[in-house]
Amino acid sequence: MGDILVIAETLDGEVKRNSLEVFTLAQQLKSENGKIHCAMLGQSQADLGRFGVEIVYRNSDVQIASGNSEAAVNFVSKLIEEIKPEFVMSGASFFGKDLCAQLSARHNAVLLNDILAIESQDGRIFATKPVYGGKVLAKLSVTGNIKIFSLRPNMLELKENAKTPQIREMQGNSNRLKTAVKEAVQVVKGKIELTEAEIVVSGGRGLKNAENFKLIENLAATLGAAIGASRAVVDVGWRPYSEQVGQTGKVVTPKLYIAIGISGAIQHMVGMSSSKFIVAINKDKEAPIFKKCDYGIVGDLFEVVPLLTEQFKKVLHG
Repeated sequence: MGDILVIAETLDGEVKRNSLEVFTLAQQLKSENGKIHCAMLGQSQADLGRFGVEIVYRNSDVQIASGNSEAAVNFVSKLIEEIKPEFVMSGASFFGKDLCAQLSARHNAVLLNDILAIESQDGRIFATKPVYGGKVLAKLSVTGNIKIFSLRPNMLELKENAKTPQIREMQGNSNRLKTAVKEAVQVVKGKIELTEAEIVVSGGRGLKNAENFKLIENLAATLGAAIGASRAVVDVGWRPYSEQVGQTGKVVTPKLYIAIGISGAIQHMVGMSSSKFIVAINKDKEAPIFKKCDYGIVGDLFEVVPLLTEQFKKVLHG
């Protein structure tokens, strides 16, 4: 197998955890003679040599740091032409999936977005990904000179393999871009990013009004969790779209997903069914979510959630 080019996204000067997972995946795929390269999107001084990276390419172009996909595609495309990697991989964020799609079209390369795993068998590459709204896991044989993947968050434990990487500075050319990012606003600033969170606490219409989401916020703060919401809650304006979990929102894969006052419509289940453990709290014992959850509590959330929050405080914080 040939070289691997990993696209690393950054946030507030740190490389996103999903990108670090991709480096772990790259270590699994790398051949004895292959190298792991990194295209750094944004500014970060992170030591990526810890994760087996041998060459890091940085670009000072402010448009790349601001999230301009056109600038990022130009940057990564230039690296693909120079390195000629067998694999190009990114985290499966909205930006990462969009970037991979554009790179696939530009380089006539095979693309699989939102994969769960890759493995090599007898010289052939197989990727596993959810299809039909997550109801089926497909194991697909992948061929082609360049193979492009994006990895769903929270699929892998981070693996270190210390290297001393070369750092190569590259120059962008924003003057030739057709688009420009004037301002980038971080909607979730100060919060745990929903798609990368290890614990997610989500609320639905069972909370009755926006003010009662304080119950969700208190439990999430106690657990160090991200806050999610059903589409019904977002549609009535109780919570921002950035917190929506589901087919038309975000797909989350935490170690623990707590669904509170959520009945479990199929559109919501698509967004959270890959969670490792699911806990449901609902007073309707016939709610569909109880057929999917690992642990279910049939009861009034207004009684159950404050009790859980107090117990978690005692256990976790003394």
